[in-house]
Amino acid sequence: MKWPTHEVVNQVPELEGYNLYTADVALQEAVQREGAGTYSAVLEDYGAWLGTSEALAFARRANIYHPIAERFDRFGNRVDKVHYDEGWHVFMKQAMIRGMHSQAWDAAEPGAQVGRAALYLLHGQIEAGTLCPLTMTSAAIPILSREPLYDMLRPLLLSRDYDPADKPLPEKKSMLIGMGMTEKQGGSDLRTNTSTAVPVGRGGRAADYSLVGHKWFFSVPTADAHLVLAQHEEQHSCFFVPRWRPDGTLNAVQIQRLKDKLGNRSNASAEVEFMGAHGVLVGEPGRGIATLVEMASLTRLDCVLGSTALIRQAVVQAIHHADYRQAFGRALVDQPLMQAVLADLALESEAATVLALRLARSFDNDDLLNQAYRRILTPAAKFWICKRAVGVTAECMEVWGGNGYIEDGPMPRLFREAPVNAIWEGSGNVMCLDVLRGLRREPDFAGALIDALISESSDEPMLSQRAEQLATLVSADEATLQGCARHVAQWLVLLTQANLLRRHAPSVVSDAFLRSRFGAQPMALYGTVGQVDTARELIRRAWYE
Repeated sequence: MKWPTHEVVNQVPELEGYNLYTADVALQEAVQREGAGTYSAVLEDYGAWLGTSEALAFARRANIYHPIAERFDRFGNRVDKVHYDEGWHVFMKQAMIRGMHSQAWDAAEPGAQVGRAALYLLHGQIEAGTLCPLTMTSAAIPILSREPLYDMLRPLLLSRDYDPADKPLPEKKSMLIGMGMTEKQGGSDLRTNTSTAVPVGRGGRAADYSLVGHKWFFSVPTADAHLVLAQHEEQHSCFFVPRWRPDGTLNAVQIQRLKDKLGNRSNASAEVEFMGAHGVLVGEPGRGIATLVEMASLTRLDCVLGSTALIRQAVVQAIHHADYRQAFGRALVDQPLMQAVLADLALESEAATVLALRLARSFDNDDLLNQAYRRILTPAAKFWICKRAVGVTAECMEVWGGNGYIEDGPMPRLFREAPVNAIWEGSGNVMCLDVLRGLRREPDFAGALIDALISESSDEPMLSQRAEQLATLVSADEATLQGCARHVAQWLVLLTQANLLRRHAPSVVSDAFLRSRFGAQPMALYGTVGQVDTARELIRRAWYE
């Protein structure tokens, strides 16, 4: 006899078997608009694979079976290895085949930065941990390209043949780069770093160095090399620290432990000690912080992209759930209050997407406004979009109700992943202070950016008033400005997003964005977009099965 106590009804099917790229109208439009149309076929191909049940299963595996540190082998030899799940290697291989670690510097066709950004945005929706080594390697290439050792490294850095083997560089098909800046006493205050580097062997700029010290966060500890900040002659310099010494022996970078992180679980972050580790000077002596800040400008763009990816996936999962889930006699998506929430979330996703790809294009161009975007708007966007990702993923989890809180669904992983980009490469206050430094120390960039915002906003009273207020605030004294730094960063981003949407998105999108972000009602909670009659159109632009 069949008992009726366990009939499965009103459960939402797994979101799989779809193309992440062709299902994203805003992303497709931005790719074309920002000059990366030649990458459409690659993006469509990757979007199809990422939506398969196979890809989703590998992503789940990589985040369930976390990296494991092996500090000694069974004989007692120091090996300092990290073992990753097969899912990690699958995603690394897929990403490197498509050049996500090097394409921005190796592609001959135009739009290389934008094409890579779009790939990054797709990849990060399904598996975010593997973005870390791809980001650091890509950001390290322009730094290393100025060094004598680049001739030897170039074929390995640009290779698309993923090679997970733990071997000296001459035996490798490709390589990955990590970063080592943070120490336990300092965090973002890099000038307090105490790791030291002393020259050994022959003198001069090309000398080898011996590094002694401790790093509190050392991402991807078994990458083939790391760029490391260390004290050198009472100043801080940057050093290339390979995993293996030139003589083929393991370098003295010893793993103390792997960090037990809230999210980003597929990726290993370690605490390490340098016990006389071999290193080579990179850049000018004493310019280590400046060198790594230059690298950080690129990794901050990737933080924006990574958070945009999480926002997009969370919103798609929420709409998918609302399409299938029935409550009080009809689908959630047909209920006016839920429509208001989903429409507002869809606006957040599209606004993040258009800004992220516009920022990526600024790294392909060197006119004054694009330089201003890189120097001032990128840290502002990292602050704002990475912050918004936390709220978006929480709201989307709530759309799922109790099912969203259960680990066998997608929402907990998205939620746990959301805070990392707001912290990594400088937390919110650090980003806002960097925005102020750019406004103060780069008057040409500041003028170009503020003038563009005022000009683009001139025909819309809600925007023009805010742009003029922002221009006045930017000219305030230092103490006043620093106290309002988050306000400045927020409105730089929102004004830019509003003007991008007004130029490029349907009026239903731009009008709703203006009402909800610039109207009389303070922007606090999602679901206050108003005009529910347009909500379904906004939702279906974001996602339609």
